[in-house]
Amino acid sequence: MSLFTNSIIPLIIAVIVAVGLVKRVDIVGSFTEGARDNLAMCGDLLPTLILLITAIGMLRASGAIDLLTAAVSSFADYLGFPEECLPLALIRPISGSGALAVYEDTLESYHPDSFVGRVASVMLGSTETTFYTIAVYYGAARIKNTRHTLSAALTGDLTGFIFSVLTVRLLFGE
Repeated sequence: MSLFTNSIIPLIIAVIVAVGLVKRVDIVGSFTEGARDNLAMCGDLLPTLILLITAIGMLRASGAIDLLTAAVSSFADYLGFPEECLPLALIRPISGSGALAVYEDTLESYHPDSFVGRVASVMLGSTETTFYTIAVYYGAARIKNTRHTLSAALTGDLTGFIFSVLTVRLLFGE
């Protein structure tokens, strides 16, 4: 690693401490209060995260992902969407770690430089774990009514999935 990379974190900490000393802020007290607030927030978010992790485990273990993939595969094939990337598209909005597991399986089955591998890579990088993100951010802000957030975010994910295929086709062909 370079000297810059090794020294950036200590430099940031030194600047924070220096600014705190100049402004006469109780640095330890502020740190302790922030840590306490963050632990409380983690406690508030924990039930939601456990629910999401449990739901993903149940979907994968029950074979529901395979059933959904089979149900959508003909429509995806009509659109030119690779059937092999459907499990990733179905799990990505729900779980990042689940999506990584599906992604690794995809790369093991198909080479990373294959069309499927490239589409999966672009999909993983250009979409979001929508349900997780909404649960964390809205839970942290204690917002109960998400209004149009879910539909807008899922539309963004769908757009990311479609344009992942189009981008790989445009840049690399099939």
